[in-house]
Amino acid sequence: MRRTKEDAEKTRVALLASAERLFLDKGVAHTSLDQIARDAGVTRGAVYWHFQNKAHLFHEMLNQVRLPPEQMAERLCSCTQQQPLRVLRELCVEGISALGRDEQKRRVMTILLHRCEFTDELREAEERHHAFINLFIDLCEKLLESAAANLYPGVTPRLAARTLHALILGLFSDWTRDPTLFDPEKDCAALIDPVFRGLVKDWGSPASE
Repeated sequence: MRRTKEDAEKTRVALLASAERLFLDKGVAHTSLDQIARDAGVTRGAVYWHFQNKAHLFHEMLNQVRLPPEQMAERLCSCTQQQPLRVLRELCVEGISALGRDEQKRRVMTILLHRCEFTDELREAEERHHAFINLFIDLCEKLLESAAANLYPGVTPRLAARTLHALILGLFSDWTRDPTLFDPEKDCAALIDPVFRGLVKDWGSPASE
Protein backbone atom coordinates (compact mmCIF):
# COMPACT_ATOMS: atom_id res chain seq x y z
CA MET A 1 0.00 0.00 0.00
CA ARG A 2 2.83 2.37 0.84
CA ARG A 3 4.37 1.80 -2.57
CA THR A 4 1.02 2.50 -4.21
CA LYS A 5 0.70 5.80 -2.36
CA GLU A 6 4.23 6.77 -3.29
CA ASP A 7 3.59 5.99 -6.95
CA ALA A 8 0.34 7.95 -6.87
CA GLU A 9 2.10 10.98 -5.43
CA LYS A 10 4.84 10.73 -8.06
CA THR A 11 2.15 10.67 -10.76
CA ARG A 12 0.43 13.69 -9.26
CA VAL A 13 3.72 15.62 -9.12
CA ALA A 14 4.52 14.63 -12.72
CA LEU A 15 1.10 15.82 -13.91
CA LEU A 16 1.50 19.18 -12.19
CA ALA A 17 4.98 19.58 -13.67
CA SER A 18 3.71 18.74 -17.17
CA ALA A 19 0.77 21.11 -16.79
CA GLU A 20 3.09 23.89 -15.67
CA ARG A 21 5.43 23.31 -18.61
CA LEU A 22 2.65 23.14 -21.22
CA PHE A 23 0.65 26.03 -19.78
CA LEU A 24 3.75 28.21 -19.93
CA ASP A 25 4.54 27.17 -23.50
CA LYS A 26 1.08 26.95 -25.08
CA GLY A 27 -1.20 28.86 -22.72
CA VAL A 28 -3.82 27.37 -20.43
CA ALA A 29 -6.73 27.56 -22.88
CA HIS A 30 -4.74 25.81 -25.62
CA THR A 31 -3.56 22.93 -23.43
CA SER A 32 -5.78 19.87 -23.03
CA LEU A 33 -5.79 17.25 -20.31
CA ASP A 34 -4.88 14.68 -22.99
CA GLN A 35 -1.73 16.66 -23.81
CA ILE A 36 -0.83 16.89 -20.13
CA ALA A 37 -1.31 13.14 -19.70
CA ARG A 38 0.88 12.35 -22.72
CA ASP A 39 3.60 14.72 -21.57
CA ALA A 40 3.61 13.11 -18.13
CA GLY A 41 3.63 9.62 -19.65
CA VAL A 42 0.35 8.52 -18.05
CA THR A 43 -3.20 7.80 -19.18
CA ARG A 44 -6.02 10.32 -19.22
CA GLY A 45 -7.65 8.25 -16.51
CA ALA A 46 -4.67 8.96 -14.26
CA VAL A 47 -5.37 12.66 -14.65
CA TYR A 48 -8.95 12.24 -13.45
CA TRP A 49 -7.78 10.08 -10.57
CA HIS A 50 -5.95 13.10 -9.15
CA PHE A 51 -7.87 16.07 -10.53
CA GLN A 52 -11.58 16.61 -11.17
CA ASN A 53 -10.97 18.75 -14.26
CA LYS A 54 -8.59 21.35 -15.70
CA ALA A 55 -9.84 23.99 -13.27
CA HIS A 56 -8.96 21.76 -10.32
CA LEU A 57 -5.50 21.01 -11.76
CA PHE A 58 -4.88 24.72 -12.41
CA HIS A 59 -5.96 25.59 -8.86
CA GLU A 60 -3.61 23.00 -7.38
CA MET A 61 -0.77 24.33 -9.50
CA LEU A 62 -1.34 27.81 -8.06
CA ASN A 63 -1.46 26.42 -4.54
CA GLN A 64 2.09 25.11 -4.96
CA VAL A 65 3.47 28.65 -4.86
CA ARG A 66 0.90 30.56 -2.82
CA LEU A 67 0.99 30.92 0.93
CA PRO A 68 -1.87 28.75 2.21
CA PRO A 69 -4.81 30.88 3.46
CA GLU A 70 -4.45 29.48 6.96
CA GLN A 71 -0.77 30.46 7.17
CA MET A 72 -1.46 33.83 5.58
CA ALA A 73 -4.19 34.53 8.13
CA GLU A 74 -1.94 33.43 10.99
CA ARG A 75 0.93 35.64 9.87
CA LEU A 76 -1.21 38.70 9.24
CA CYS A 77 -3.45 38.44 12.29
CA SER A 78 -1.10 37.16 15.01
CA CYS A 79 0.73 40.49 15.34
CA THR A 80 -2.20 42.93 15.24
CA GLN A 81 -1.23 44.38 18.62
CA GLN A 82 2.50 44.68 17.90
CA GLN A 83 4.03 46.33 14.86
CA PRO A 84 1.14 45.54 12.48
CA LEU A 85 2.38 47.84 9.73
CA ARG A 86 5.90 46.40 9.89
CA VAL A 87 4.51 42.87 9.63
CA LEU A 88 2.52 43.84 6.54
CA ARG A 89 5.50 45.59 4.99
CA GLU A 90 7.74 42.55 5.50
CA LEU A 91 5.12 40.29 3.92
CA CYS A 92 4.99 42.54 0.84
CA VAL A 93 8.78 42.60 0.56
CA GLU A 94 8.93 38.84 0.97
CA GLY A 95 6.34 38.33 -1.76
CA ILE A 96 8.29 40.41 -4.27
CA SER A 97 11.75 39.09 -3.41
CA ALA A 98 10.51 35.48 -3.71
CA LEU A 99 10.07 36.01 -7.46
CA GLY A 100 13.83 36.26 -7.85
CA ARG A 101 14.60 33.26 -5.66
CA ASP A 102 11.90 30.80 -6.65
CA GLU A 103 11.92 29.65 -10.28
CA GLN A 104 8.67 27.74 -9.91
CA LYS A 105 6.90 30.77 -8.49
CA ARG A 106 8.14 32.82 -11.43
CA ARG A 107 6.81 30.26 -13.91
CA VAL A 108 3.43 29.85 -12.23
CA MET A 109 2.93 33.60 -11.83
CA THR A 110 3.83 34.06 -15.50
CA ILE A 111 1.16 31.52 -16.43
CA LEU A 112 -1.45 33.17 -14.22
CA LEU A 113 -0.75 36.71 -15.38
CA HIS A 114 0.21 36.21 -19.04
CA ARG A 115 -0.76 32.74 -20.28
CA CYS A 116 -4.25 32.31 -18.86
CA GLU A 117 -7.68 33.19 -20.18
CA PHE A 118 -10.41 32.40 -17.68
CA THR A 119 -12.76 30.58 -20.04
CA ASP A 120 -15.89 28.71 -18.95
CA GLU A 121 -13.73 25.62 -18.48
CA LEU A 122 -11.75 27.48 -15.82
CA ARG A 123 -14.68 29.23 -14.15
CA GLU A 124 -14.21 27.31 -10.90
CA ALA A 125 -10.50 28.15 -10.81
CA GLU A 126 -11.28 31.81 -11.48
CA GLU A 127 -13.76 31.91 -8.62
CA ARG A 128 -11.27 30.32 -6.25
CA HIS A 129 -8.56 32.73 -7.38
CA HIS A 130 -10.83 35.72 -6.77
CA ALA A 131 -11.72 34.32 -3.36
CA PHE A 132 -8.00 34.10 -2.52
CA ILE A 133 -7.49 37.74 -3.58
CA ASN A 134 -10.48 38.90 -1.54
CA LEU A 135 -9.20 37.00 1.48
CA PHE A 136 -5.80 38.69 1.19
CA ILE A 137 -7.38 42.13 0.96
CA ASP A 138 -9.73 41.41 3.87
CA LEU A 139 -6.85 40.19 6.05
CA CYS A 140 -4.77 43.25 5.17
CA GLU A 141 -7.71 45.50 6.00
CA LYS A 142 -8.18 43.79 9.36
CA LEU A 143 -4.51 44.29 10.14
CA LEU A 144 -4.59 47.92 9.05
CA GLU A 145 -7.62 48.62 11.22
CA SER A 146 -5.43 48.04 14.27
CA ALA A 147 -3.15 50.84 13.02
CA ALA A 148 -5.81 53.11 11.47
CA ALA A 149 -4.68 56.09 13.56
CA ASN A 150 -1.35 56.01 11.73
CA LEU A 151 -2.91 56.32 8.26
CA TYR A 152 -3.19 59.69 6.55
CA PRO A 153 -6.61 61.41 6.71
CA GLY A 154 -8.89 60.03 4.01
CA VAL A 155 -6.94 56.77 3.74
CA THR A 156 -9.18 54.07 5.15
CA PRO A 157 -7.87 50.60 6.01
CA ARG A 158 -9.87 49.25 3.06
CA LEU A 159 -8.33 51.71 0.60
CA ALA A 160 -4.84 51.07 1.98
CA ALA A 161 -5.33 47.30 1.63
CA ARG A 162 -6.45 47.67 -1.99
CA THR A 163 -3.50 49.96 -2.71
CA LEU A 164 -1.05 47.38 -1.41
CA HIS A 165 -2.69 44.59 -3.40
CA ALA A 166 -2.57 46.69 -6.57
CA LEU A 167 1.12 47.38 -5.96
CA ILE A 168 1.99 43.71 -5.50
CA LEU A 169 -0.07 42.65 -8.51
CA GLY A 170 1.47 45.34 -10.69
CA LEU A 171 5.02 44.44 -9.72
CA PHE A 172 4.34 40.73 -10.26
CA SER A 173 2.84 41.43 -13.67
CA ASP A 174 5.61 43.78 -14.80
CA TRP A 175 8.48 41.57 -13.69
CA THR A 176 7.09 38.34 -15.15
CA ARG A 177 6.56 40.23 -18.41
CA ASP A 178 10.07 41.73 -18.42
CA PRO A 179 12.57 40.60 -15.74
CA THR A 180 14.98 43.39 -16.69
CA LEU A 181 12.69 46.06 -15.20
CA PHE A 182 13.95 45.59 -11.64
CA ASP A 183 15.72 43.14 -9.35
CA PRO A 184 13.04 41.63 -7.10
CA GLU A 185 15.55 40.80 -4.37
CA LYS A 186 17.69 43.96 -4.36
CA ASP A 187 15.02 46.52 -5.26
CA CYS A 188 12.00 45.23 -3.31
CA ALA A 189 12.41 47.59 -0.33
CA ALA A 190 12.84 50.61 -2.61
CA LEU A 191 9.65 49.61 -4.45
CA ILE A 192 7.57 48.96 -1.34
CA ASP A 193 8.62 51.61 1.18
CA PRO A 194 7.55 54.72 -0.82
CA VAL A 195 4.00 53.36 -0.90
CA PHE A 196 3.97 52.89 2.87
CA ARG A 197 5.32 56.44 3.26
CA GLY A 198 2.39 57.64 1.16
CA LEU A 199 -0.15 55.76 3.27
CA VAL A 200 1.28 56.00 6.78
CA LYS A 201 2.07 59.16 8.74
CA ASP A 202 5.65 59.31 10.03
CA TRP A 203 6.51 55.98 8.37
CA GLY A 204 9.60 54.53 9.99
CA SER A 205 9.03 56.10 13.39
CA PRO A 206 8.40 53.87 16.42
CA ALA A 207 4.78 55.04 16.53
CA SER A 208 4.07 53.83 12.99
CA GLU A 209 5.69 50.47 13.55
